[in-house]
Amino acid sequence: MKLLAVCLGRPEKLAGKSYKTGINKIAINTSVMIDREGLVGDAVCNGKYHGGPEQAVLLEGSLTMDWWSQQLGRPLAPGTFGENLVIEGLDNSDVSAGDRFVFGNGLELQATSARTPCATLAARMNDPSIVKSYRQAMRPGIYCRVLKAGMAAAGDAVEHIGHDGSNVPIPEMLEKFGKRLTAADAARFLAAPIHTDMREAIIAGKPAKF
Repeated sequence: MKLLAVCLGRPEKLAGKSYKTGINKIAINTSVMIDREGLVGDAVCNGKYHGGPEQAVLLEGSLTMDWWSQQLGRPLAPGTFGENLVIEGLDNSDVSAGDRFVFGNGLELQATSARTPCATLAARMNDPSIVKSYRQAMRPGIYCRVLKAGMAAAGDAVEHIGHDGSNVPIPEMLEKFGKRLTAADAARFLAAPIHTDMREAIIAGKPAKF
């Protein structure tokens, strides 16, 4: 596998929205530093729901983006869904919490949770139906924490290493988001290195959210 694109966003207002967002990301042709807070220079305008160490990086697999391109009937440029990284040959459906992405230059990411669709995504895509379609598709983007900081650039080699413990697929995290888990599911989720906010919610007996 290799890194196809590195994307950064800048603060801007989308049509019909009063707040600024960094969801409109554009591929860059230079290396960028990725530390525990994410890509240096990337805009994070709503710290309550975006950014932070547990969802420092949003990545997409090229196979998933190709699928979406077919569904939407148009090509999708890197960054269309607000993702920071696009990895060649990766299908989002094949990723679980705890999976690691190790880059040739030492950068190491770990999957923590599923991206959930929102009104900002709908505004970005100019498609109110995308929120429902995104949930039904069960191919969510992948939020990652940074285990080892490093530089990233298009063309870098990437190794996808599956988590060898409790299996919590990223699509299942989207499916169970906002729901109370059964005792068996709660035990399985808590045994995996999931997003800390989701972990705290599950321990508190609340719906699985982050």
